[in-house]
Amino acid sequence: MTNSTTVVEFRLLGFHSLPGWQTLLFIVFLVIYILTITGNTVIILVVRLEPRLHSPMYSFLQNLSFLEIFYTSTIMPKMLSNLLVERKAITFAGCMAQLYCFVFLGATECFLLAVMAYDRYLAICYPLHYTVAMSDAMCMGLVALAWLGGFTHSAVQMGLLLQLPFCGPNVLDNFYCDVPQVIKLACTDTHVVELQMVFNGGVLLVVVFIILLISYIIILVKIRTHVTDGKHKALSTCGTQIAVVCLIFIPSIFIYARPFKKFILDKVVSVIYTVITPMLNPMIYTPRNAEMKNAIRRLISRMLFSGKKLKT
Repeated sequence: MTNSTTVVEFRLLGFHSLPGWQTLLFIVFLVIYILTITGNTVIILVVRLEPRLHSPMYSFLQNLSFLEIFYTSTIMPKMLSNLLVERKAITFAGCMAQLYCFVFLGATECFLLAVMAYDRYLAICYPLHYTVAMSDAMCMGLVALAWLGGFTHSAVQMGLLLQLPFCGPNVLDNFYCDVPQVIKLACTDTHVVELQMVFNGGVLLVVVFIILLISYIIILVKIRTHVTDGKHKALSTCGTQIAVVCLIFIPSIFIYARPFKKFILDKVVSVIYTVITPMLNPMIYTPRNAEMKNAIRRLISRMLFSGKKLKT
């Protein structure tokens, strides 16, 4: 950061256009946050405790749930506290830390979804070679690559952002620190940096999204024309993953793959992919997945049976 960086905090306007709804919004978002943490924690515990779910697909799902917990936790606690106070602010260092974690976890999640699509492609299109191709070492390596990709992406984004001077306006019309709003507060011409940000973030999102759609189209065609055993299960699994991909990528592309100008729907779209989507993921994956539902029933039965034995 340069010596001209004099801003020590940013004011977050949040949901200032709804002054009489702050308490209600706090209750609604708190319930959503609790459901998000609970649902994703249940998935992590079920996959860890149920031996039948010790497979690459559920290992990736466990990592996705882990990411969702920390992804939404970079935003929600500060947002909830600001809904209860008159002066809504975040320190400059806190804003940069929130930005880094948000970009890092969000990018890692996108790369992990690509890994999950590749896993389904191998499982459905090359079932005889799947066990060898998707070994434990390969599974761990792909997860590590997803995390490394997220780290690299966030490092580039923050490197571009932190070279800018912030010496004047400090009001963000949002409920958290996000790249498009923060970069507009820099007291210098940001057109070149904006183009770099869009290319690094937005174009990457579009390319990965198109690759994912093409891969899922190939998988669906393969299922309908060649797969006979377990066709319904394969379609259900791919359907849930496509739903999650669309929920994450479409709002993100709307925000990051265009010039950083304010649109009326920006805040609504931000709520979708930072608050709503992490809550929906467990609801999308679990009810449509028979193996997950059976595993949860077995764990509950085990707990109840253990409790009865202890009493006797």
